[in-house]
Amino acid sequence: MNQERLANKNNRRLLCLLFFLAVIGAWHLAVRVAAPSSLIFPGPGDVVMQLFSQINSGELSKHLGVTMYEIVAGFIIGSVLGFLLGVVVEEIEILELLVYPYIVAFQTMPKVAIAPLFIVWFGYGATSKVVITATIAFFPVLANTIVGLRSIPKEQVDLMVAYTASRWQVFKLARLPNALPYVFTGLDVGIVLAVIGAIVGEFVGAQSGLGYLILQKNFSMDTAGVFAILIVLSIIGLALHWIVRVVAKKVLFWVNMSSNTTGA
Repeated sequence: MNQERLANKNNRRLLCLLFFLAVIGAWHLAVRVAAPSSLIFPGPGDVVMQLFSQINSGELSKHLGVTMYEIVAGFIIGSVLGFLLGVVVEEIEILELLVYPYIVAFQTMPKVAIAPLFIVWFGYGATSKVVITATIAFFPVLANTIVGLRSIPKEQVDLMVAYTASRWQVFKLARLPNALPYVFTGLDVGIVLAVIGAIVGEFVGAQSGLGYLILQKNFSMDTAGVFAILIVLSIIGLALHWIVRVVAKKVLFWVNMSSNTTGA
């Protein structure tokens, strides 16, 4: 059964690679047939050349480091705050009535609209981008934490209480393990949104970062350079998504064991 599962995984990877090559081929063919100006729509070859040019000049690594710091720092801060507040809201019911509606209202505000305020409050440096990123990554973790803590069967809690388990023991031994798959789902969403948050903040006001670099390439009409940076951002998002998935598999070992047993 394990060999069959491994073969299926390899087949999916091969299919994904073939689809990627097909997309690149279609892109190259469309550029060759339509022959648009490279200022409007560059071909894959032009984008790759620009990407290597930015890497060799050191321009990309300089701005990449700034953006990665904003993404990771904002994600960690937003995730920790989202998880802790989710636990508090679930444990203290009155807070859901008092606080949660305002959190939802704040989350519905377009971050592009309120980003200038963060720039005014925290400056043009990395701090304002970290705050913007944290506010975007915060809500998915908060919402999934609350849902996960509430998803535990009431009978399981009642049984533990009947055996004189304390509130902390119920949380540590039952509620938290049951909520962790939901929490990691929120983290998975949050890490992708963190990339968007950092770039939005850099668009509004920054002196460095990949978002700032995109604006500079736009001003100079370097469309191939913009495409190259977008590819880098896509790779960053995929890599961070993969890291969260790997950590989830390590932490949620009982879920993986359960699925393997079911498959067997």
